[in-house]
Amino acid sequence: MVLQTLSDFFRICLLLMWVLCVPGNAHFTRFRKFQNAPSLEHAVDENWFVQRLDHFNGADSRVWKQRYFVSDRFYKPGGPVFLMIGAETSTSPLWMQSGAWLTYAERFGALCLLLEHRFYGLSHPTEDLSLESLRFLSSQQALADLAHFRVVTAESRGLKSSKWVVFGGSYAGSLAAWFRLKYPHLVHASVASSAPVYATVNFPEYLEVVWRSLAAENPECPKLVKNASDTLIARLKDPSTYNSITKDFGLCSKLKIQSEMDSAYMLLYLAEPFMLAVQYDQETRAFAGMVDSKISRKALCDLMSDSSRGEPYDRYAAIARIFSQSCIDVRYSYYLQYMSSTGWSGAGASGARPWVYQTCTEFGFYQSTDSPHQPFGGFPISFFLQQCRDIFNMNASVADAVQQTNEQYGGYDIRSTRIVFPNGSIDPWHALGVIKNITDDLPAIFIKGTAHCADMEQARASDLPQLTQARQEIFLLLQKWLKE
Repeated sequence: MVLQTLSDFFRICLLLMWVLCVPGNAHFTRFRKFQNAPSLEHAVDENWFVQRLDHFNGADSRVWKQRYFVSDRFYKPGGPVFLMIGAETSTSPLWMQSGAWLTYAERFGALCLLLEHRFYGLSHPTEDLSLESLRFLSSQQALADLAHFRVVTAESRGLKSSKWVVFGGSYAGSLAAWFRLKYPHLVHASVASSAPVYATVNFPEYLEVVWRSLAAENPECPKLVKNASDTLIARLKDPSTYNSITKDFGLCSKLKIQSEMDSAYMLLYLAEPFMLAVQYDQETRAFAGMVDSKISRKALCDLMSDSSRGEPYDRYAAIARIFSQSCIDVRYSYYLQYMSSTGWSGAGASGARPWVYQTCTEFGFYQSTDSPHQPFGGFPISFFLQQCRDIFNMNASVADAVQQTNEQYGGYDIRSTRIVFPNGSIDPWHALGVIKNITDDLPAIFIKGTAHCADMEQARASDLPQLTQARQEIFLLLQKWLKE
């Protein structure tokens, strides 16, 4: 894995939702490095859809072009339409050649569509990422994009009588659930994988799951991580240790701690390998050309347990060096400079500025250390809230924005039908997801021992039996619902 630039910090798969399922995280997971993308095995059409800029202002006639992909490889006339929702990163056409949803598409003879989220990837609704422009970025606008795309596409492609099923993972999983909730006349069913449906400003439960997931791999592992983190925090209080810390962690320049924001940013940065290892735990493996397939709970816990590398602090520092081939820049000022870029060639290219804006104005999701039941320290909720003020000059309350989001979508109290919620027990995001059946028609599939969006991956022989069973349950639900 490589930590070459700050943009690597902000590239999420997410997964992720994200070239893969990714989260999205409220702060982007930075340990992401992609090989050259493999060539597509099957034809995938890249298209551009004329989309409205503001769906909620009839007097605004401005439009822009939104990117989407089409594959009719499995389509049979009269079959359903499967729509994969993109999220907070560039949407990859690799989703059109691999993934569990294509297995379902082949069985049902579905047409497959993949729509990129506004303000991410190449879908640029505005000239820049200024605050004036970002006011057109919200989950509500994104859902309206989906609705308009669905209506026009159904009309132009002769699919008005087809049943539409939407898929998404992480934030896109939330959108999949909310699309069915808000536009039930347009969406027949939804698969909302690893979807955090409850917005919250402070999300310390994330790191509590990190503790439990590391402990499940090795009971001593989170204790060793906590020991190392506590040692580092103590040393950060003594400027005489800064030279040695700079050398220990391979920093790009001599460490300078001039504010609590400086230390918080550094501590968060160094915690990321463990957060990533738990969230994905190799589930993203070789899909989309990942080269960091060795990132896992076992790999990091083995390193933390290796007494030949010195004390826990030394092992913690070794992990930072091992997972970077260049130096690490932990300056909060550098982060602010990067995040303040409003050009599409800057932060917007990775999705960093837009996503942090969404967390400040809609979701929160801040994975703070405000809990004693987790292995880290030093990045409290105040750090994340100050980040919103520093980057966006925000005076509005994040708490008010989060409350509005839950009022809009219902949080855990979803009232709809034909939505399935798969979640993995290792994945920290399951703490904000649906892990028990709401009704028979709003089932949850809680998959023991699996990580973020594991059910979305293409099946492989080494999959856990419960993961294979989960995909079969999703297929049977789709089979039932498509008959209704």
